[in-house]
Amino acid sequence: MAIRSGFAKGEVCSADLQTSDVAAAKDFYAALFGWTYEDLPTPDGRSYAKAFLGQELVTVIAPQNPQQQQAAAPGQWNVYFAVDDAAGLAAEVPHAAGSLEFGPEAVEGTGVMVFFSPPGGGTTGAWQAGSHFGAARTEEPGALAWVELLTPEPQAAVGFFQQLLGHEVTEYPQDDGGTYTTLIVDGTEVAGIATVPAAEPNLEPGWQVYFGVASVADAVAAARAAGGVVLVEAEDGEEAGTVATLADPQGGVFSILEV
Repeated sequence: MAIRSGFAKGEVCSADLQTSDVAAAKDFYAALFGWTYEDLPTPDGRSYAKAFLGQELVTVIAPQNPQQQQAAAPGQWNVYFAVDDAAGLAAEVPHAAGSLEFGPEAVEGTGVMVFFSPPGGGTTGAWQAGSHFGAARTEEPGALAWVELLTPEPQAAVGFFQQLLGHEVTEYPQDDGGTYTTLIVDGTEVAGIATVPAAEPNLEPGWQVYFGVASVADAVAAARAAGGVVLVEAEDGEEAGTVATLADPQGGVFSILEV
């Protein structure tokens, strides 16, 4: 278990869900992870929910933006890296061969948000903390435990994050001849980058979020009972341990990892 009070530049500080049905998503994740919520209004008259384990914030569940609604897009988990200067990062993204998608935009005093994509795609968030620094609990059941980018251009994505956020890297050769690369901040691995696995047609390019669970088997059963779908059945990885990939009833894809 890790209780956090802040994040260094380049660490993953949070993940949040944009969904077509906030109320239904709250019910699903409460059944799966035991989250409790505080509902707050959005500027357009809707509401979003802060999700808690005990007294600590672990994530946010928010309504989709108008473009996602119009496209009838599935739910989407977003990943955010901590930054000191969101505007400076936004200006640097094109020079690192990435694409700026949104921002920088101040969010009601809580911080400044930017969305961008590395070469090969994969919408990525950056967060400059104001009153909100990110998830207060990580690496335990019900909390964010890991993130990884699946991309058709892993080497270009690794170089992009090194240039943009100063990550160090470690490379792990894989049995299929590829490489799994981890991004490192102050000696700690904070995220992974890998080629989109050809053997898993249910996995799309983009960020995959992993939440901790005490038992993958029990969590899979709970997810099914709450209306979720299993996209990749539970399997034991030599390094990662037991994992499975699920979709919530609104299509938000996430993975679970025994911690």
